[in-house]
Amino acid sequence: KLLCFQWLSVWMRHLFSKSVQLNASSSLLSGSALCRTLTSATITRRGFATPPHARAQNSQYYGYSRQSVFGIKETDKEIEERVKTLFGDIAPEELVEITVNDIKVRVPKDVTVLQACEAAGVNIPRFCYHDRLSIAGNCRMCLVEVEKAKKPVASCANPIMPGMKIKTDTNMVKFAREGVVEFLLANHPLDCPICDQGGECDLQDISTTFGSMDGRYLNEDKRCVEDKDLGPFIKTVMNRCIHCTRCIRFADEIAGDDCLGTTGRGNATEVGTYVERYFDSEVSGNVIDLCPVGALTNKPAAFKVRPWDLTVYESIDVMEPTSASIVLDTRFNELIRIKPRLNEDINEEWISDKTRFCVDGVKRQRLDMPLVRNASSGMLEPATWPDALRAIGDAIERIDAVERDTAMLALAGDLNDIESVLALKDFVNMLGCSRTECRMDGTRMDVDVRSNYLFNASIPAIEYADTLLLVGTNPRMEAPLINTRIRKAFLNGLDVFLIGHDAKLNYDKEVLGEDLTALQEIVAGTSEYCAILESAQQPVIIFGMSCLFASKYEATMSLIQQLVRKYPALVQDDWNGISFLQTRAGRNGALDIGFVSNDEVALDQVRFVYNFGADEYYRLKQIPEDAFVVYQGSHGDRGARRASVVLPGCTWAEKNGTYVNVDGRVQRSNAALTPPGQARNDWQIIRALSEVCGVSLPYDTIEGLRERMFDIAPHLQRVNEIEADSLNLYGDELEPAREQQENIVGNAIVSVDKAPFEKYFTNYFATDPISRASLVLKKASKDLPNSTNSWM
Repeated sequence: KLLCFQWLSVWMRHLFSKSVQLNASSSLLSGSALCRTLTSATITRRGFATPPHARAQNSQYYGYSRQSVFGIKETDKEIEERVKTLFGDIAPEELVEITVNDIKVRVPKDVTVLQACEAAGVNIPRFCYHDRLSIAGNCRMCLVEVEKAKKPVASCANPIMPGMKIKTDTNMVKFAREGVVEFLLANHPLDCPICDQGGECDLQDISTTFGSMDGRYLNEDKRCVEDKDLGPFIKTVMNRCIHCTRCIRFADEIAGDDCLGTTGRGNATEVGTYVERYFDSEVSGNVIDLCPVGALTNKPAAFKVRPWDLTVYESIDVMEPTSASIVLDTRFNELIRIKPRLNEDINEEWISDKTRFCVDGVKRQRLDMPLVRNASSGMLEPATWPDALRAIGDAIERIDAVERDTAMLALAGDLNDIESVLALKDFVNMLGCSRTECRMDGTRMDVDVRSNYLFNASIPAIEYADTLLLVGTNPRMEAPLINTRIRKAFLNGLDVFLIGHDAKLNYDKEVLGEDLTALQEIVAGTSEYCAILESAQQPVIIFGMSCLFASKYEATMSLIQQLVRKYPALVQDDWNGISFLQTRAGRNGALDIGFVSNDEVALDQVRFVYNFGADEYYRLKQIPEDAFVVYQGSHGDRGARRASVVLPGCTWAEKNGTYVNVDGRVQRSNAALTPPGQARNDWQIIRALSEVCGVSLPYDTIEGLRERMFDIAPHLQRVNEIEADSLNLYGDELEPAREQQENIVGNAIVSVDKAPFEKYFTNYFATDPISRASLVLKKASKDLPNSTNSWM
């Protein structure tokens, strides 16, 4: 019975595959087609899962151009626009003409055949090739036919030649691709029903489109490979690996950790770590997106959902100062995954592990109801919204109006959107308080000009710099995506120098010193780096937040001005190499609307503190015990434990908000979830509280609030743009207004603090309430020592 069943299943599969072929073309009705004789003229139709009319029209149905999708012939102008989109502005003398499927296209001289086909609107299947990785050429899925070539050519690894004629839809190409898919499926397990990659698998898509409906490896044993343990982030099922080596090249080239490689030969080849160890990198999770099959998947999200069950929202990341473009995958008001979104100006197509795996932190330890501290027991107890707001209003009324400027303090944390921070600023100002603070780490910044606190060079400009100096910063922990840009530039020849504590960065650097004395030597002309800086045309100096602490701020800013005067290439008409590396996503926006106080706040006089997500405030423990503290935030973290009243707010994934990233780019987050329990939108909480206190804010909608925001900072209405300062921060036009600073700059050499720079972060995976609430990141901080703390 078993043998009969096996024979019947094979016969049914054979019949089904042939029925598909018969439906594809009437020319397959001959017996020679059923026998699949290679010498038959009808062999051109072997069961491709594509519409019959696509083949009848002889169009490029594998491509993504208008001609391939709709059968509409593209004009030369449309093809030129696609070439310009792919390769940028290229001089005409640098272009050569080739022919792809009878379509003539002019492309740059140094591109590959695959890239030329993309420019012509023909999509070439591939497994191993990736635009941001080196060429491997080992999957052979991208085979095409080139005129006068004896055999199919791997399009990803072969450069074009002038006048080259390329074919991608001939019999030779189709059979070559079918053979590659057949060999891949010979050893691939039948895991599709239980594989997390199902529905997003390149192998599924390519085998359906370019593979045959039947295979000859029916009774062959499939190879078995032991799964590897790469850490708390990446789940491995190595039986599914097709040896594309994308993960190996990413680890070596992008992450800078050459832990992955291949062992064995032929059928015994395995991808692994040689010795048992974890993939210890702060961007290791990107191999999940790179893997074309289900060999590497998201371990925390394993077996939770299918891709077609998810609702996808485009948003931005607030866990890192770069504010990468991301997508939030949700199901039934639950955040399931966070994945990167292509943005060449910010994150390319990578995100950090803290961003990708903070998903459980968004859900855990959430504040979902108002809490009021019981005076007798000293415990926080649940309360209604009216009772909580009334308790705050009563506390404010107990402070005389004339004393509120010194007795009240408003703090804004590092993950807040600009709309909510502006609502808080307007609220406390209407109450008579002007003491506001958003610099949670105690740094000092002059907010009159944006160049004082922005990454002025911009993120993409790192690749165009000819020398880079890091001062008081560790970009691997403070901004991993900027660190990947630096490594990319380093691999292309950029020389990197460091002043500060040495760190295990993933590129070579030369340490010039540990304190501001090394920077002072550059100003004085006695450092070995002076010659390099003098010859540089586009230098970049990145100052970390450790340079802006009170003990070093004045000396740092003075030395910066002297550097600009001594080395004019640092600040030019179209180049500003003086860049400040902020470490928080919400701080630049708060600085743009002026949520700071010029004078140091004396906490001993404070009787009322409005703590808006300021869990990282460096003087939190110095707040008087008898002060009335209101905490508004999303998580029960440090600030909530000190609060007299707790108001549950939202995370960035639950509200539409405006943020300004590290280089001054205005971006918007989109709400993908609804807040849990009784939590409400942050600006709406402040608006309701203003009514209770008798100082109603003059806006009731988010549009009205944004109009107020645009009045204060007009550049915030230009989303996805960077507005540079019209004034030169270091020019002479600002000197008369800064007499005190002018006196300092007048000295050739200023007095500097010779103490080493502080180490800004000591645990990369625990820098904010969301990351501290994540069990996945907590486990990572124990298992991944280099990513957790890369200081030496």
